[in-house]
Amino acid sequence: MALTTHAPALLCAVVLLITSGSGCTQGTSAAEAEATRAPAPTVTDDLQETYERVVNDVLPSVVQITTDDGLGSGVVYDAAGHIVTNAHVVGEGEEFEVLLATGREPAEAELVASYPEQDLAVIELTDVPDRLRPATFGDSAKVEVGQMVLAMGNPLGLSSSVTQGIVSAVGRAVSEGEGEATLGNMVQTSADINPGNSGGALVNLSGHVIGIPTLAARDPGLGGQAPGIGFAIPASTVTFLADQMIEHGRVVDSGRAALGVSVRTVLGDGFEPAGAAIVEVTDGGPADRAGLRPGDVVVEAGGEEVTDVVSLAEALASHRPGRKVEVGYERNEDRRTAEVTLGEA
Repeated sequence: MALTTHAPALLCAVVLLITSGSGCTQGTSAAEAEATRAPAPTVTDDLQETYERVVNDVLPSVVQITTDDGLGSGVVYDAAGHIVTNAHVVGEGEEFEVLLATGREPAEAELVASYPEQDLAVIELTDVPDRLRPATFGDSAKVEVGQMVLAMGNPLGLSSSVTQGIVSAVGRAVSEGEGEATLGNMVQTSADINPGNSGGALVNLSGHVIGIPTLAARDPGLGGQAPGIGFAIPASTVTFLADQMIEHGRVVDSGRAALGVSVRTVLGDGFEPAGAAIVEVTDGGPADRAGLRPGDVVVEAGGEEVTDVVSLAEALASHRPGRKVEVGYERNEDRRTAEVTLGEA
């Protein structure tokens, strides 16, 4: 057998383990064999203890939300019973059942406000329990590529599940699909984000929520979810919008940049997307002040190529209102540029 002809020393070690004998046919003692054996790689105790501490601290702040359309996750925002989640989790619903980590029966909750443009929503418990643990939201500006993170939520109905990964990128602009919202400044992570994780918590090893997991990338070739590529709304955006929804019942300051135009995708000679044609310009808006007009085809914005409506939205998502950007466009087959001071969506 291969084991006996190619690895006699290993066989001896195996026999020692099985029989607890003291001898070895090649004259090597059990202690010497043990000393020469390569140590198995292990997770450090400190890291494991950190993971366990973070899970114990933050998981009680993560809840399961049941709607008419299915299940999702949420994060306890404050002691008043407000919970942040994704707009696509609450959908068109007004009333929900929330399963708290500290409760055995679902609690009732009502919609405070939903803001689909950034896929964020706030709901509120109708009867706030005494044992409620709000999460601590971190500083998104301190999030760096390579940081270890944990994603907590209720994927596929498996409550209180945790996955681990790293921050893969920051500042991503991601479209949720044709005709859907384009989300800016997203945190990309390798931590698994599966259906049901949406609205949960992306947490650093200090126990701070740095983002709300929202969607996973899809493989355009296979049509399924692309593993290891997920996106979360950064904590700064979450708190900026959630505070407004709680105070005003709606978002009064979106912080989203806009050109002040309505557009449609146009196709080139080979029937491929070739730009975003301006259909209508808002009077006195950013594009109007910069001299753009209906019929112009936007092909570049802020240094990013624009081939269709989605790519224009993605290019604008990385900028804030009030910023000046250069917009490249075509008019009567002539390529032109204009400096536009962005407005607010």
